[in-house]
Amino acid sequence: MNRSHKKLVYFKSKDGFEVSAILTISKKRNDNELYSSPIIIQVHGVLGNFLTRGTPRLLPPALFDVGVHSLSINTRMAFMGQIMESAIFDETINDIDAAVKYLEKLGFQRIFILGYSLGANLVAYYTSLKNSNNTKGIILEGCSYSLPESQKARLEKWESIPNYEDIYESAKHLLGSDPQKSKNDKIFVVYRAWGPTFNPIDCEMFSYKTWWFMRSPEADNAKTYKLIDKIKIPILFINGKNDNIVEAWEPKELKKILTRSGNNNIKMRLIPDAKHDCMENPKATIAAISNWVRKIR
Repeated sequence: MNRSHKKLVYFKSKDGFEVSAILTISKKRNDNELYSSPIIIQVHGVLGNFLTRGTPRLLPPALFDVGVHSLSINTRMAFMGQIMESAIFDETINDIDAAVKYLEKLGFQRIFILGYSLGANLVAYYTSLKNSNNTKGIILEGCSYSLPESQKARLEKWESIPNYEDIYESAKHLLGSDPQKSKNDKIFVVYRAWGPTFNPIDCEMFSYKTWWFMRSPEADNAKTYKLIDKIKIPILFINGKNDNIVEAWEPKELKKILTRSGNNNIKMRLIPDAKHDCMENPKATIAAISNWVRKIR
């Protein structure tokens, strides 16, 4: 097995947010071998490295075991930033960009970016706007067709309290004509957001401002189908075959949009015996990721 070098690192995005990240690299014989081998930036959603299991926690060591480097970052969304830090979806791409620049400064030349769940939509938005010569491809795990439309359908399914339209009206009233600059904000709870009960597991929380930029009808940058056609680098979609959050048609439709735009370097892998978190089947997930990144130059 390769010897590892693993450490906690920090760097700042252009707007001053300090990103914490876990850098896990395999020791190589020389710097040229190290920096010319693939490294994956891992972007999760609202849970940080230390708050969850599954992909965010299990992926970096599993990649290391097959000789693939990784940088697992806590963006401003991490640690429930949607309620704790007023984390704005649109601004989170600054954290991804800072991670790319951090690796480039170290000398890495084959950078890949993997987004998990909400992180997949963030990565798609980021890559639709930016792409360095060293970013060779992206991996979208459990990527929603559209975060706003996905939540609206889910809340309607479970007859949430409040419903989607009521949240929208409350947000408009509170945030006013310029939500970005609004000083008004407060936390709210959506009951029956994920299931039929009032138990905590079926609820979710946001601040109105974070909801506006991630889930409202105005959140165009979270509507992945509207921007994914701007991505011209290779993409690997991975989805659990039994995903209970992202429906099977969603990555297929995104792939169709990409193909129509002229990007034919798209692969899709369904992970058997996995739901939304593909690391429920680590062997198949790591094989899909590692085999793909080694082929992309």
